[in-house]
Amino acid sequence: MFEAGDIREWRGHDVVDADHHKIGTLESVYVDTATDRPSFATVTVGLPTRRRLVFVPLADARVGPGHLQVAWPRSRVKKAPAIGTDGVLPAEDEAAIFAHYELDYAPGAGGERRLARR
Repeated sequence: MFEAGDIREWRGHDVVDADHHKIGTLESVYVDTATDRPSFATVTVGLPTRRRLVFVPLADARVGPGHLQVAWPRSRVKKAPAIGTDGVLPAEDEAAIFAHYELDYAPGAGGERRLARR
């Protein structure tokens, strides 16, 4: 499993799907605020003039030589909710990321965010 503390070593490496198709490059890791465990990664995709960061779940992700392999197909990841390369994930957009991957979503007991960038 990919650990959030490894981000400095892996940032900029390729992110590939289960069939080893390149999706993009790893930008950052978002942890689940309830567990402090890696939950999602942002991946830089798009043409140089239209770059954006898409979100992909890290469940079942594996590291390989020079890449991070995620369990989701490239086509689904590239259609995931995105933010600009200088953007920040708004709290109100968190649910859409979980919904895109058909994952359960619930904010914290006090209404706090589920995802925090590392």
